[in-house]
Amino acid sequence: MTATHSTDPRVPALLLVTDRHATAGRDLETVVARALDAGLPAVQLRDKDLPGRILFALAERLRLATRRTGALLFVNDRVDVARAIDADGVQLGASTLPVEVARTLLAPGALVGESTHALAEVRDTRADFVVFGPVYDTPSKRVYGLPQGDRVYDALAAAPVPLVAIGGIEPATATALRAAGVHGVAVIRAILGAPDPAAATRALLHGR
Repeated sequence: MTATHSTDPRVPALLLVTDRHATAGRDLETVVARALDAGLPAVQLRDKDLPGRILFALAERLRLATRRTGALLFVNDRVDVARAIDADGVQLGASTLPVEVARTLLAPGALVGESTHALAEVRDTRADFVVFGPVYDTPSKRVYGLPQGDRVYDALAAAPVPLVAIGGIEPATATALRAAGVHGVAVIRAILGAPDPAAATRALLHGR
């Protein structure tokens, strides 16, 4: 059974997390644009290794791209960048600013997501939504331990806010996770590395 909570209608059913090294040599912004044109509802800018000024410039361009299609833009960790470009919110990790502090620095109404990898983190969150994983095996999440596919149901029961699953998710598993009560899914390679990012986006959104 999932926890009872109110859901902000802006929490995305599909979130693309950026990684310019996962695009099979293609330009990141071009791949993201194709996904946005196919109905992608949200992007999280997460290229952590970029210097601040280059990250800010990329964030500005992604802000223009997401506004063109009405999609949301989140910035990973960098509350200052999110505020500067008028992003829709931030995605915080366990070692970054506390949720309450981030809220004081963001524009009113901005969404705060929190990345979680344990049930206690899910249960204690004060964010608007949590991203939980890795649900299935994926190279980008192996640092966080073994896949937690079976524990996603416990996380759903513990979550006081909408839960977004991440880690090795494909269209078939996205459909199954939503049927189990997961609010949304977050992906990297499933879109960025797909031969046809638009088709991959539609499959993840609609299960085909």
